[in-house]
Amino acid sequence: MNKEKTARCDSGKVTGREIMVVAIVVSGAFIAILNQTVLSPALPKLMTDFGITAGTAQWVTTIYMLVNGIMVPVTAYLIDRFSTRKLFISSMLIFIVGTALAAFAPSFSVLIAARILQAMGAGIQLPLVAVVPMLVFPREKRGTAMGMAGIVMSCAPAAGPVVAGWVVDAFGWKTMFLAILPLAVLVTIFSAVFLTNVGERKRPHLDLASVALSSLAFGGLLYGFSSASTRGWHSPLVTVPLIVGAAALIWFIRRQFHLKEPLLELRILENKTFAYSAIIITVINSALAVGSIVLPIYLQNVLGLSALATGIMMTPGAVATIFISPLSGVLFDKFGPRAIAVIGLTGLTGALAALAFAGPHTSAGYLIVIYVIQSAGLTIANMPVNTWGINSLKNEYIAHGNAIGNTGRQVGGSISTAIIVTIMTVVTNNSHAGDPVLATASGIHAAYGVSACVAAVALILCILKVRNSRVPEGKLQ
Repeated sequence: MNKEKTARCDSGKVTGREIMVVAIVVSGAFIAILNQTVLSPALPKLMTDFGITAGTAQWVTTIYMLVNGIMVPVTAYLIDRFSTRKLFISSMLIFIVGTALAAFAPSFSVLIAARILQAMGAGIQLPLVAVVPMLVFPREKRGTAMGMAGIVMSCAPAAGPVVAGWVVDAFGWKTMFLAILPLAVLVTIFSAVFLTNVGERKRPHLDLASVALSSLAFGGLLYGFSSASTRGWHSPLVTVPLIVGAAALIWFIRRQFHLKEPLLELRILENKTFAYSAIIITVINSALAVGSIVLPIYLQNVLGLSALATGIMMTPGAVATIFISPLSGVLFDKFGPRAIAVIGLTGLTGALAALAFAGPHTSAGYLIVIYVIQSAGLTIANMPVNTWGINSLKNEYIAHGNAIGNTGRQVGGSISTAIIVTIMTVVTNNSHAGDPVLATASGIHAAYGVSACVAAVALILCILKVRNSRVPEGKLQ
């Protein structure tokens, strides 16, 4: 029996209690995102401390992504089944245990186990921050709510790489976890005192066969595509997971349509507004998924910058989103998604095309400006299109809509990364340039060219399908 107060937006007005709920959930997601961005600068240190290769060290980020991907379909059930308060506190406790274990990990295998626990906790935190504001705020204010949440969410990737690079160099990689640990504990204590519940709790049936199929499907696909760029497409460690993942995905989809209470309510894709929104968001993130790999390679291997300088150059783009995110939310609530999404995707496509022509002598100032335009374009387009789609659903299906959207992002991003990195590698290896730097630059040109084409597809879809008009309520909307 639950006697806790539940935050609601039935009156169309948002109270201080509801704002507190959103603030707490956003704080948890902030820590989860920060945790994702701080470990990349530590990979060389991990290789030295544990005596491992770069391929082995990469598992600290790969396993995090895999577990997150496996968690995505389950989050809709968890959000429906458990109260906001219990789910948030439980996920934070799992995250805290993983962070403490990572900070004192005596071996690489223990560190991997710690990262799995962290990813399990974060895999719940991130869906909550997308679902809770949608349930708390009335439809006409959801753009502003998500825009304001985006300010905090943008701070983590803005500060993470630079701060992490400095801390790892000065104090070692374990210090990063020791610094995150008290923040997570503080948020958990705060949530125990102030967090209340949102939404209506249900008693859905958990279909264990669907959980197993989704784990095989998304785990296999994410692992296979993630490994393709390093192991090659002919490796059994790539082809076997892809075949198993694809077969499990087909089986999973068929099963969901035959269940009275599916793990993931795929019938909401009958809602054309939501379906187009999910497709566009997937394509947008597919265009950008490889950016975090290609741009550092370009800055370090072509321009010869250090890792710290690379982080500093990428920071203005992340900082720009802090200011643009709330603006895009306000504009969405006032004008609707169409115009601002088209403007954002035009900027994003143009920026990726411009990066396709950058070379060894391109100035740092030019690159910073282009990267800021790219980040701004993503922020201006991403949130309005996503909110437009989610707004077309009834509240009871928001968690499922978010899970479907996140699944598209995960799988689309891994597929595009594998394909674009493969293209970049092939072009680099077959380049007739005698200088390795020029050969690398030619491969990066090809990668950004393909990314620009993918972004152009999202722009065309946006022009053709995104509308400002209200969506008539349908069967599963």
